[in-house]
Amino acid sequence: MIDVRLLDAPFVPGEFIGPFTKAHPGLGGVCSFVGEVRAKGGVEALELSHFAPLTLPGMQALAASAVERFGLMGIVILHRTGVMLPGEPIVLVAAAASHRRAAFDAVDFAMDHLKSQSWFWKREQRAGQWHWIEPRDDDYASLSRWD
Repeated sequence: MIDVRLLDAPFVPGEFIGPFTKAHPGLGGVCSFVGEVRAKGGVEALELSHFAPLTLPGMQALAASAVERFGLMGIVILHRTGVMLPGEPIVLVAAAASHRRAAFDAVDFAMDHLKSQSWFWKREQRAGQWHWIEPRDDDYASLSRWD
């Protein structure tokens, strides 16, 4: 099962993880990661925009790659777009596998790709001003682990 979605409204991660887990009887483990908008540094809002013809197909290819590479039973990748406020979820990645290590590694793999090779443009609002943000050097270093 591969479930990849772009969402333009707030979501509750648990509403997706429970059904995902139940859809995979006999699994050895499910690992999930939820990323939220941080208020660090006075961030008032985060905005993610994207180019639709590339974003969803790119996310689907990433999910398929994770399933194949780690022998997953399934994966969920949900990603918000639009304007988000501190504390709101941005991304959910959950992986189901026969063994825990595959689930952990698949989530880490997907997040490293989403952080540094994604199809999103990000900007933060601080003190009423918008500022574009780019992946950091450590995001690229994390991605290089998977080569």
